[in-house]
Amino acid sequence: MLTLTLKTALTVPLEAEVLSPDVLAPLAHDAIRALPVMLGKRQHRLDEHFDITGDGSEEIEVRGDLTKVKWIGRAMTRGRLRVVGNAGMHLGAYMKGGAIEVTGNVTDWLGGEMSGGTIHVRGNAGGQLGSAYRGGMSGMSGGQILVEGTAGIEIGMRMKRGLIAIRGPVRDFAGLQMKGGTIVLMSGAEQRTGAWMVRGTIISLKPLKLMPTFASACSYNPSFLGVYAKHLAAHGFALPPASEGGYRRHVGDASVPGKGEILVWHPHAAT
Repeated sequence: MLTLTLKTALTVPLEAEVLSPDVLAPLAHDAIRALPVMLGKRQHRLDEHFDITGDGSEEIEVRGDLTKVKWIGRAMTRGRLRVVGNAGMHLGAYMKGGAIEVTGNVTDWLGGEMSGGTIHVRGNAGGQLGSAYRGGMSGMSGGQILVEGTAGIEIGMRMKRGLIAIRGPVRDFAGLQMKGGTIVLMSGAEQRTGAWMVRGTIISLKPLKLMPTFASACSYNPSFLGVYAKHLAAHGFALPPASEGGYRRHVGDASVPGKGEILVWHPHAAT
């Protein structure tokens, strides 16, 4: 395993897209130390900021408070990358495969426009998780993002495929302009959930304040949720059993018009 430990806390953002198994796995120790990173507008060597142990490997661990370190795991296609601490913007952006785990918190644009792989965050996440970049037509198109804590605004913006599951509460505009895929909100969200939604599914286990452009359709237990429940349970995200309640289906956003759906969990009344 290759281990990199941040030497000192950063006050200026460090762009370190070289922190990826695709870049590091083929390299010997000295070549890794000499890799370029950008501190502000100045190019530095990787070993100016990290203590590095081991040769190239598809198993990478990065340690320290990396809140100011951007683009970790950018476009990675393979391997496992573990961040012991916090991580900065654009973690796992354009990711195509492999797995990223973060023990702490992450900031904005986690998994931006990713198309494959798995990202699991044990802490909180910022905004625009799994979203399209400004001017981009499509956000996340595959893979999965799992967040144990809270998340910010515009998660899943313009996403087309894939799975996002958030255990904590989420802020405004979850699923903004969503085109497909599935978002699971285990603690609900703030306002404007599913705004301008075209397709896709948003599942909330808590009541939502829905926009008037979503129409109530029916109450039922979708059969496809059995597959999701089994998959999510393996990662510690348990959906309630069908015997304890059902989902109210709302369709929209009619202002687009869209064919998306928001499923809101309603437990059976206590007897």
